[in-house]
Amino acid sequence: MAHLYVHIPFCHRICPYCAFFKHTPADTDMRGFVRAIVQEARLRLPQGYAPETIYFGGGTPSMLSPTHLGNMIRGLEEVVDFSQVREWSFESNPATFTAEKVQQWRELGITRVSLGVQSFEPRLLQLLGRTHSPEEVVRDVELLRRIGIPQINIDLMFSLPGQTISEWEHTLQTALSLAPEHISTYNLSYEEDTAFYRQFGSGAGDEETDVRMFEMSDDILTAAGYRHYEISNYALPGCRSLHNLACWRGEDYYALGSGAVGSVAGVRYQNSGDTTTYIRTICDGGLPPGTSERLRPETRRTELLGLMLRTDEGLPPQMIRPEDTAFVAMLQQENLATLSADGRLLLTRSGRLVADEIAVGLL
Repeated sequence: MAHLYVHIPFCHRICPYCAFFKHTPADTDMRGFVRAIVQEARLRLPQGYAPETIYFGGGTPSMLSPTHLGNMIRGLEEVVDFSQVREWSFESNPATFTAEKVQQWRELGITRVSLGVQSFEPRLLQLLGRTHSPEEVVRDVELLRRIGIPQINIDLMFSLPGQTISEWEHTLQTALSLAPEHISTYNLSYEEDTAFYRQFGSGAGDEETDVRMFEMSDDILTAAGYRHYEISNYALPGCRSLHNLACWRGEDYYALGSGAVGSVAGVRYQNSGDTTTYIRTICDGGLPPGTSERLRPETRRTELLGLMLRTDEGLPPQMIRPEDTAFVAMLQQENLATLSADGRLLLTRSGRLVADEIAVGLL
């Protein structure tokens, strides 16, 4: 399976909770950045590379102007065979795109737009540093529908500082009223090097509230027909994120862009998080500076345990060792996991609440 990730690191402003590599455009040479993405594809991708999924993440890819995005895709088409693409996801923030942009996305072949909504409570949006309003989200979803984007994802966050149970329920119900094909619900974590970490330390919430909000998400969204196919992700039938599934299954993917992380043939690489250096180095004829490491088998297994256990596909039997038998039996006895007919280890809802601890127990 072939997959491609393109990192667009630009944001209008830096949200206080976000730990992804991103920055404001400032005086970035945008035309140079577009050329660098295309040139990196020429240098890094195999000839005739034909991905099944493409994911434009960030940052805020929807900040790209129609001219810059069009030039980027025309350049990539000289390197990448787009004929096999089954899913093309494009991250966006509400109120950062127009009908002209969405029309271009549709004409390019983008099939899935992921909206960084986070909340439908104005005070929480302000706390999160978001510049959109709940009303703008509604208008944007209507715009995406009218122009014909096939699938919409809405990203939401819970366990925010001061967030109440009733506010989370209102956010979930409002998201449902927009009938997106996919909803992601993320438990806020306080990452180092973010303003939230400096302000709140390692966390402002409590475990009981985390559990209540997680269970509320599961109850409300599954009752509405969404499949809880990964700890933080819900999809209507046939609308799971194919790109993210590939990553959770440990499949290879190439990544382009400053700060991008890829994993191919047992080697993980990360491009430098300096966009100016990224542009200059590639335009001088070389791959961008960064790091790479060959993953040892035990490292690979550790990572796959953590990823696969999060999904409703569970852990395949070949990853369960004889020495894990007693631990697996304990998980079943404690109603934290079950074994499917074909031997896959599947976490129950209670098990998903302690998925990381279970993964550690299987190391």
